[in-house]
Amino acid sequence: MKKQDTSHNKPDRMQNEKRIRLSEDLLWGIHPIFEGLEKEPERFTEIILQKDKRGGKIEEIVEMARLHGIKLSFTDSLRLAGEGAPQVRHQGIVARISETPLIAFEDLVVKMKSRIATGEKVRLMICDSLQDPHNLGAIIRSALASGAAGVLVTRERSAPVGGTAAKASAGAMSHIDICQVTNLVTALKELKAAGFWIFGAVKDADAQSLYETDLALPACLVVGSEGKGIRPLVKKECDILISIPMTGTLDSLNSSVAAAVILFEAMRQTLASVDR
Repeated sequence: MKKQDTSHNKPDRMQNEKRIRLSEDLLWGIHPIFEGLEKEPERFTEIILQKDKRGGKIEEIVEMARLHGIKLSFTDSLRLAGEGAPQVRHQGIVARISETPLIAFEDLVVKMKSRIATGEKVRLMICDSLQDPHNLGAIIRSALASGAAGVLVTRERSAPVGGTAAKASAGAMSHIDICQVTNLVTALKELKAAGFWIFGAVKDADAQSLYETDLALPACLVVGSEGKGIRPLVKKECDILISIPMTGTLDSLNSSVAAAVILFEAMRQTLASVDR
């Protein structure tokens, strides 16, 4: 006898379950998250909440998250996975937190304007939808080592600025300004108005060679995600599209490697311009 297919009878709750691996960049439970938001809202990067959760404290958490521009994600069911997960009582709410406080975009712009006003050739590293936390951490490390003033990451479709990225950065995350933005296109427009030139790293054949590009000026250096690169609307905001010349059959580099090459070339040019 043919076995009846009952998969369509599974409740939506199981089909829309959010599974999160337990890690050191997570905070869970209503009261810990509420208290964390009251004390250090700048460390929160995302709050994930079951849709059926209600109550005064939950509503206050949602309100505080929206007030501080923290990403809110809602799911039908929430489950933690990994070692120790069965003992965790998350109460239907989990938050991702950064190891170090994040700087608000408005504050970053003010800082950058004051540095540009003194004639400094300040540089920012921009990560457009970078999804690998190891790559993000490596880029933050290279940004600090090459003298960049800060790192800007997208809030959506981006790797968490948490434990894995912090480890990959080898401590650099605590020594450089890191900012998350919801709308990168709008942020780039504001940075241009503040005096920055926007350089986008692409593998287009008609892009300008990195080594023929003047980077010794206030510069935002944009790299895209590991697979798709810079998104089209972000690409349109770039003043100049640049590429890294390569030999052989490969036509692209890992995002963190490409970022490092560009960051240190920008540093070399800036130092050379000071010596002249």
